[in-house]
Amino acid sequence: MRQDYTCIVIGLGGIGSAAAYWLSRRLGADLLGLEQYELGHLRGGSHDHSRIIRLSYHTPEYVTLAKQAYRAWEMLEAEAGEPLVFRTGSLDLFPAGGYIPLTTYTDSMDAAAVPYEHLSAAEMMRYWPQFNLTDDVQGLFQSDGGFVAAARATAAHQRVARDNGAILHDNTLVTAIRPAHDIIEVETPAHTFHCQKLIIASGAWANHHLAHLGHQINLTVTQEQVNYFASPHREQFTPDRFPVWIWMDSPCFYGFPLYGEEAVKVNQDVGGDEVTVENRTFEPNLATLQRTMDFMARVLPSACGPLHYSKTCLYAMPPDRDFVLDTLPGYPNIAVAIGAGHAFKFASLFGLLLSEIALDGNAAAANLTPFSFTRPILHEANPVKEFMI
Repeated sequence: MRQDYTCIVIGLGGIGSAAAYWLSRRLGADLLGLEQYELGHLRGGSHDHSRIIRLSYHTPEYVTLAKQAYRAWEMLEAEAGEPLVFRTGSLDLFPAGGYIPLTTYTDSMDAAAVPYEHLSAAEMMRYWPQFNLTDDVQGLFQSDGGFVAAARATAAHQRVARDNGAILHDNTLVTAIRPAHDIIEVETPAHTFHCQKLIIASGAWANHHLAHLGHQINLTVTQEQVNYFASPHREQFTPDRFPVWIWMDSPCFYGFPLYGEEAVKVNQDVGGDEVTVENRTFEPNLATLQRTMDFMARVLPSACGPLHYSKTCLYAMPPDRDFVLDTLPGYPNIAVAIGAGHAFKFASLFGLLLSEIALDGNAAAANLTPFSFTRPILHEANPVKEFMI
């Protein structure tokens, strides 16, 4: 087995597979990807049918990044030969006195020249009678929002990377990382590989890999879940009749039209318990499920129906819930990416940026200063955590 590569990617979930794809366009067979489980496994945060993509965000920097994300997905779609982004429109709902201010979103979209509609509760219920809203709820509708076909997109990144010559190994655990001058040794139970550049994109396992390099950061890992409900009114939730949506309050809920299942997907954001990758379970959290069902009964009653199924996933979140996209202090040839539980919409773009960081020394396509590995909150002893964005 070949053991020397220009670049190795550890972790082949959403972001790692995207990095493998973009690197393969430049490196071909000089790119190795390593995944500790089977490709497409259900233990991380990238699986399931759909993830929201949207241009509405809480800072202008995020809105600008989201614009770039759409372009990266379009490039993958062209090369993979299949649609992966589906525009349904995105609706953000802001109850009066809610935890998340509407103006942070309108100001950010205004600054980035993104058009949107400001809607009253009556207007939203006229457009989408599936909702039951009190008069104090305001809405922002952005027509470019929708969802990425998550599992299909990750598989497309992997497939095209392999078509470009990249080597991707699953069921391959990394047991040690040893930098030595300009060469990095990556040890697995069967082989020791060597590379000039290394990307760590292992999500909730990131600190396990960083420990080999003498680094740790503040990460909160939670066990979240996606829920599908067998609504008796499924015809009301087809993608041409219903948008993706987010309830902008704490607790925060979000949902999708029908896709991948004959059931309506509604979830609570950051609604699960803090776990480790060792003690997490695959059992749904009944308290989270009950909160979600209570919310649906109040705000989205026509979606209510028997539980079709719940599926768990992991969030790995820095205290500020901003991403990490940077090289490691002391190791300019090692980059790390952490998605903070809301990165799938950016996955292909992050793969492009990581390829630029690895091969060019910097990401020309975006300003990544807000996502620095050295920002103080990642290393404080008792950081203030803010997960609602």
